[in-house]
This record gives sequence, C-alpha cells and structure tokens, in this order.
Amino acid sequence: MSEEFTYKSAGVDTKRAASLVTDITGHVKRTQQNRKLFGAFGLFAAAYDLSDYKEPVIVTGCDGVGTKLELLLEHDMIEAAGKDLVAMSVNDILTTGGDPLLFLDYIGIAALDEEKITRLIAGMADYLEACNCILAGGETAEMPGIVPPEVIELSGFCIGASEKCDLIDPSRVAVGDVLVGYPSDGFHANGFSLVRKVLKSKPDLFTDEEMVKLLAPTRLYHDAVAHLRETAVDIKAMAHITGGGLPENLERFLGEVGADLKIPTWENGVVEKLLAFLDPQEALGTFNMGFGWVAIVPAKDAEAACGENGQILGEITAQKGVRAVIG
Repeated sequence: MSEEFTYKSAGVDTKRAASLVTDITGHVKRTQQNRKLFGAFGLFAAAYDLSDYKEPVIVTGCDGVGTKLELLLEHDMIEAAGKDLVAMSVNDILTTGGDPLLFLDYIGIAALDEEKITRLIAGMADYLEACNCILAGGETAEMPGIVPPEVIELSGFCIGASEKCDLIDPSRVAVGDVLVGYPSDGFHANGFSLVRKVLKSKPDLFTDEEMVKLLAPTRLYHDAVAHLRETAVDIKAMAHITGGGLPENLERFLGEVGADLKIPTWENGVVEKLLAFLDPQEALGTFNMGFGWVAIVPAKDAEAACGENGQILGEITAQKGVRAVIG
C-alpha cells in the first residue's frame, strides 16, 4: 500500500483545530461582558467600533512570556502562562494612558493539545475579564518538526485606544516630581534566564510549593491606574518595570532629567532566597525589586497617588540618569 499523503498524516489536524474554537467560546464570552466586537468572533479579522471616542489614538503592544515559560510548563502552571502573556502587553498599553481594548494570541505547538490550549486561554480570559479587554482572536499553529513536543511558543498582542488629550506625556516630568512604586507579585516574567541559571546550579533550592510562589504570574496594574484616575492626580509618566529593572525602564523616557531612588528590601521569602546568590547591582539591573509599576506625579499629589499600597521611592533630579540604592 502506498504511503498516505494527507495534512493530518503530516501532523496537522485542521478539523480538531476548528473544533477547538468552539471549545474556547465560553472563555471568549467572559471577555465581552462590557465591551463587544463590531461583528462576530471567529472571522478572519476582528473589528472594534471607536465612535465613542472623540479623537481616538490607537496604542499597540506585543510581548511574550520569555524563558519563564520553560519553568511554567515544567511545573504544569499553564494558566499562569496565559496570565503572564496578557499582563506583559496590557500593562504596556496602560503606561500610555490608553485603555486595553483587544487582545490576540499566537500559540505554536508541535501537535494540537486541546487540554493545554484551553487552560492557556482560561488564564488569558481571567486577566482579560479583569481589565475589561476583549479576547478578539488569535492563531494556533501546529508546527510538527519545528516546535519540539515539550515546547509551546507564545506571543501576545494588545490594541488599545485613548483620547488624544488623555495620552500620557513623559516630557512633562520635572525636577521635584515624585516616583510612586506599586508592589509586584514576584519576578513577573522577566529575568528568568538568570533565575534558570541559578536553579541549574542549585536544583534543590526550592520546594514544589516555593516554586509555585516563585512563578507567580505578572500582576495586572489596571487597578493602580484606575486609582490614579479616580483620585485625579496629575500623572506625568507611568512605567511598567520589566527587563532591565527600575533604572533602565525609567531612563528610557526621563531624557535630560534623572532620579534618585531608595528601594526598600524586597520582603518575599522565595525571592530573597534566590537573590542571596546575586550581586545587588546585578539584581537591580535585572529584576523589578518588588515594584512592577511606577507612576511619576507632582510632589503635592504623592500621598493621594500612593493610595493603599503605593510607596514613594524617590524624586526627579536635575542630574541625568537613575541612581538607585537598596535598603
């Protein structure tokens, strides 16, 4: 009998992929409680009606989960990977003053695994529902021979919008302004190449329970932004603290001014356990050091900006660059 040449025999099952769209419909609907697509979900592209905006400006972002994904898959924390994927892009949108409206995902996998993909989507939907952002679509690609069986490729894309007058303008940051930091839930999804190197050298460093805490998903900062808006403080800039830590993420928009920061010791047991193996300056330039979000406001607004869990980290100075000390 001659060899069968079909797409399915080559490792791609389009019928199973089509049925998966039906399986995840419930999670998609969770993200459309308040906002709706302009047209049906499942078409070749998604549309959103911007007529509620007077002068809409589109803001976009894309990101992944990085090498943290290896550990999440190893420890069967699939839903956390979905949350990380959403937060990494949604938080970037929030820094602009924009509202996250639509999210799309790309999943590359060796062979369709409905259970894993559904769990990924469930994690995404949890976060998207929380920040009122629609899961507008995406792509699940079966890639036999390209993606290893134990690997999942992930990318996320977020589209937001803002009134032109509401866009954050970091050029307004001035000497004397105050930096307010908001707590992180861990390393988020950054610096895990270094984390993995430490774990390779110290394989018994953490218990299974501690690994779950170490791999806590990236925090969504929509609540911090909502608080700033509700208290009507003058938001001059906002930063999502990702790779490069506090210094690099602040320096990218401070221009000719700088900042002096005093970062309190990070009181997180599993984090402290790992940081004990690192030079403090290396840690400061790699991780968020306990603060995944920073808002810059006038000194008069600092107390209101802090709210329940914000903390003043320092102030803007005339000396260019970010100088940070720990403790």
